[in-house]
Amino acid sequence: GGGGGGGGGGGGGAEGEAGGKRPAMLYLHGGGLIFGDARQDDAFVRSVVKRLGITVASVQYRCAPQHPFPTPLDDAEEAFIWLAAQPSVDPERVVICGNSAGGNLAAALCQRLHARGAAVRPCFQVLTYPMLDNRSAEGSGPHDDKFRIWDRASNALGWGHYLQGCDWADPPPFSVPARADDTSGLPPAWIGVGDLDLFYPECDAYARRLRIAGVEADLVRVGGAYHGFETVDPEA
Repeated sequence: GGGGGGGGGGGGGAEGEAGGKRPAMLYLHGGGLIFGDARQDDAFVRSVVKRLGITVASVQYRCAPQHPFPTPLDDAEEAFIWLAAQPSVDPERVVICGNSAGGNLAAALCQRLHARGAAVRPCFQVLTYPMLDNRSAEGSGPHDDKFRIWDRASNALGWGHYLQGCDWADPPPFSVPARADDTSGLPPAWIGVGDLDLFYPECDAYARRLRIAGVEADLVRVGGAYHGFETVDPEA
């Protein structure tokens, strides 16, 4: 199975609430759905634990091409259910956070759990330049030469491996979050993305769709920033 990975608890302000249970965060790393590791963002995970005093679990989900959709999403769901069931965790206050490909899985898991009417669901979704729409892997655009770290060719590779065996134009539910029929009832969202990121248009469109559906969605546009900018310049 998936699950597992780095993370840990920490002291701090949340103790004593809800019968000693505290908030938690499930973290899903980036890597285009084809690579990456639960420990690659340890510095970020540790900073969250230190600053907020909450439990954080980083998921070692399996990746395409060996494990295409829905395996990575299934692993994320298994990890979320596990984290929410921990004795020290308040299941009503579990945030899901995903970076790039992890943002895809975070958004998709919120959709899947809502559609299923799951008893326990994320209370909030934090999506950092999430990979939401396979249509951004198609064709070309006027700014293609400006994309750094993750360009249209990289995107086509990642989506192609993840959706292998699926209908590209009509992919299965929860595989491509931007193509969901209904986005109502989802947890509030924070979406952060640079305006030089290939994913900026799809992130902006998804935030608008959430708001139209009555979901609180905060889109933070970072001027002059490209995909993965904070991994190159941690002070950004």
